[in-house]
Amino acid sequence: MKKIFLTTIVILAIYLLIQGIRCYLDLKKAKEKLNSCNKTELDLSYGKITFIDEGQGEVILSVHGLFGGYDQACENVKSRFGKNRIIAPSRFGYLGSAVNGMGTPKEQVTAFRELLDTLKIDKVFVLGTSAGGTPAIRFALDYPERVKGLILYCSAMPVSEKPEKFLEYQAPPKGFLSNYAMYLISPFMPIVMGMPASTVKDIMPVAERKEGVILDGKLTNPDMERNFEEYPVEELKVPTLIVHSEDDDVASFKKVEDAKHRFPNLTLVTFPDGGHMMVGHSKEIDEALDNFINNFNI
Repeated sequence: MKKIFLTTIVILAIYLLIQGIRCYLDLKKAKEKLNSCNKTELDLSYGKITFIDEGQGEVILSVHGLFGGYDQACENVKSRFGKNRIIAPSRFGYLGSAVNGMGTPKEQVTAFRELLDTLKIDKVFVLGTSAGGTPAIRFALDYPERVKGLILYCSAMPVSEKPEKFLEYQAPPKGFLSNYAMYLISPFMPIVMGMPASTVKDIMPVAERKEGVILDGKLTNPDMERNFEEYPVEELKVPTLIVHSEDDDVASFKKVEDAKHRFPNLTLVTFPDGGHMMVGHSKEIDEALDNFINNFNI
């Protein structure tokens, strides 16, 4: 028993050391990558917003998901630079963006509107990825005159009816929101988060995204359930494109099936595989975006 105990301790110590080294090296690379981004900072009425403005053509406002920022918002649609102008902001609490008020989705889309006003952009296609789907839908509901089309990319979905109960906090526990903690639990990400362990590299540095993750957990992710009546999706005045994988373990495809009847002008494109980020379907996704943007470029 003593040998088993000592062996376990040694294995654990080696694991902790290896993950610590990996965390240090990947964090350094992540910060270098962020520093190389061609980002812009603007002071809006409530504080700073940080974003990337790249490409040319019809404008897409890219709204990132959990553990995101301007980098993820840009990465999600970087293949469109030759066809579209991409505005990719960090949402509240993420990578250089201040929080307006409580940080609700309604306040977030007010910030988006102010950003577009400052950039003198009248109308956009708004694309919401994962947790970014909630503010994307909120933007289309609140400012339909500013939206040419709504694109929901492996996105959160509205519920079909007001739930009797729901999770009040929908994000990883706050104790896990550090770089090293994320590396320690990364082998379990396929089980817990439905995403590959390598995802941990893409969410570095966690410390600079932590405030945004907590806001998403407390406010953004539960908002369509908590405030069901404030999301009358049936009244959407803009066309909608939903692109989703049927084997998505993060944003369940069942929620797409349950909600699709609520969208009055819907184009639905699905894939049998690809997971949360629809891996292996970039060509089909690009064609779907081309068709949607060309059809509804008004």
